Amino acid sequence: MLPKEIMRRVREIQVRTGRHVADVLAGEYVSVFKGSGIEFDEVRPYIPGDDVRSIDWNVTARMGEPFVKRYVEERQLTLMLMADVSASLDYGSSARSKRECAAEFCALLGFSASRNDDKVGLLLFHGGTERYIPPRKGLKHALRVVREVLSHDGDGSTAVSSDSGPKRWWPLPSRRRPRRPREATNIAKAMEFFLSVNKRRTVCFVVSDFIDEGWERTLQTANRKHDVVAVLITDPRELDFPDVGLVSLVDAETGRTRVVDGASAAFRRVLRDEAEERIAAIRRRLAQAGIDLIHIDAAGSVVDPVVRFFRARERRARR
Repeated sequence: MLPKEIMRRVREIQVRTGRHVADVLAGEYVSVFKGSGIEFDEVRPYIPGDDVRSIDWNVTARMGEPFVKRYVEERQLTLMLMADVSASLDYGSSARSKRECAAEFCALLGFSASRNDDKVGLLLFHGGTERYIPPRKGLKHALRVVREVLSHDGDGSTAVSSDSGPKRWWPLPSRRRPRRPREATNIAKAMEFFLSVNKRRTVCFVVSDFIDEGWERTLQTANRKHDVVAVLITDPRELDFPDVGLVSLVDAETGRTRVVDGASAAFRRVLRDEAEERIAAIRRRLAQAGIDLIHIDAAGSVVDPVVRFFRARERRARR
């Protein structure tokens, strides 16, 4: 996008999401995340009546008398938005690409954080970490986060063979100039970077189409200290390929092309079955790792899935 177009899209997203933040998300955001964690404060001498489970046995052994750990509730929340900017996110069969959908999601969370005086940071990644913006407060900072997701135009020259992972074959939009292939997505590598720079407890949203393998263990490790939420973004054409006859497709992350027969019912059925199984497998892997999932259709509402997630999580916390 050109700078003027980027600013226009940022303003559109700000206007559209601002109403939802004020009317819908603010209360849900606070009830789900605020005060959800505790932070170590100090070690003090044991007082009769203290919970014996809070005794710090190492300090007790050194001092010769019992000491307990004291914790305080975290009042300020830190959000980290890990946004996938690999080439497969540029695809969109409707008015909005998966990248623009990711930017709108980041805006919803960023503006909610700003409204509640919380910090929000951004990590852009594909094959590696492209850009890291440390968490800060303020509406101006939240707007920068949205702008960075929309405007990032990495074009790394390292190509990865499509035989090494899931296929990413999409119709090449005629209205766009073909882009140079970038590295394939590496969620685990990005998460390792996040863990190296974020020591305090953080609510981390991993926003991606999850066209990647081997990310489960790293996300599970991060979820032990942080609160990790996966945000899967898909496009309806990934499940319902149109009957368009012979068409040239391009792998967005390797640049390879192929010709397929879109008029073949068998081809469309196989593509749909593979896509459905991929989404089901992602759900299973995340559930096994104990990580929550928000699934967003790029052609639909961003707000509705987020609200459903907040309300489901709040109900679960009350049990």
